[in-house]
Amino acid sequence: MKCGRCGKDNDKVIDSRTSKDGFSIRRRRECLECGNRFTTYEQLEQTTILIAKQNGIREPFDRGKLLNGFLKACEKRPVGLHVIEQAVDEIVSALRNESVREIPTTAIGAMVMEKLKEIDHVAYVRFASVYRQFEDVGAFLEEIRSLDPEATEKHRSETMQAELFSEA
Repeated sequence: MKCGRCGKDNDKVIDSRTSKDGFSIRRRRECLECGNRFTTYEQLEQTTILIAKQNGIREPFDRGKLLNGFLKACEKRPVGLHVIEQAVDEIVSALRNESVREIPTTAIGAMVMEKLKEIDHVAYVRFASVYRQFEDVGAFLEEIRSLDPEATEKHRSETMQAELFSEA
């Protein structure tokens, strides 16, 4: 690190500690040439993840937008904020661990749907209705039935019985 006074890069670290936010290290240094003391900060460099939208536009990933999507889906549902934030953190962590620089919105949408399916079925259906852009009620009902395989089997059995008795 170059000294701000003499410009030499010959220094030693006097003190090192984690900053208040926990995301950087504060280092006190002393220039061995002129004796000047100065402070530097070391931070983890995170790569920017770009989101590839369906219309071809690319924009930086925004955790806030992801959180807002969860909040809208879970609005007026008995889901705690800590549960939502944990789900968002897990998705962000998964994105960072994949070491990709660009990810399509469809992949993020699928991750959100998986988390919502675990958290709250109503929130899942709300999100799915917007994300999948259902064209008709049939597609919407099929998605709801997919949440409960037993109900789907019961519905099939009732439908078959109704067809049998209507033919007679």
